[in-house]
Amino acid sequence: MVEYNNASSPPSGMTTWRAGCGESRTSGSEGGPGKPTSREADRAPRSDPYTEHRTGEGKLYLCAIKDVYSNRIVGYSIDSRMKSRLAVAALNNAVARRGDVAGCVVHSDRGSQFRSRKFVHALNRHAMVGSMGRVGAAGDNAAMESFFALLQKNVLDRRSWATREELRIAIVTWIERTYHRRRRQASLGRLTPIEYETIMTTNETTTTTQAA
Repeated sequence: MVEYNNASSPPSGMTTWRAGCGESRTSGSEGGPGKPTSREADRAPRSDPYTEHRTGEGKLYLCAIKDVYSNRIVGYSIDSRMKSRLAVAALNNAVARRGDVAGCVVHSDRGSQFRSRKFVHALNRHAMVGSMGRVGAAGDNAAMESFFALLQKNVLDRRSWATREELRIAIVTWIERTYHRRRRQASLGRLTPIEYETIMTTNETTTTTQAA
């Protein structure tokens, strides 16, 4: 999970990012080894069995970054290997999409990808501040676990996948077409992430104009 705060990022409410980096799984539940399920819970993570989701060519891994202001996946990276470059690429993708991120606080779980020199260097390069969850904390990844559970149910477990590219296209299509633009979310007032951002950006622009 990655969390990011930036009061200067428009609209001003967009203050938090979270990201998860891991294997596609055959389990559709939201728990899992080392995966917290409640931000305030002070208990051990669930120990649901997780296995890699395989294509005919082998495993596929996804790192995704969510802006919890709008629940939009602002950055993601997909690769055949879970290395630090996966997390770095997702972070760079999010930075490219959002723009000015100087001063952001990036909160992650304690996965090796987020502790790597390459990821720390990427944070420094973008003038971000790194932060990590406590060891054994059960409250740092619920937002991303919810997203991954939806992805598992709606894409990964629907059928078998012959190639990594076939599954990669399916993941990207679901994120950009369905999750962002079709899936209405109760926490957003039954709006999609794109609708919510559009409305809030318009409202803030109007307010700023009137104040001027």
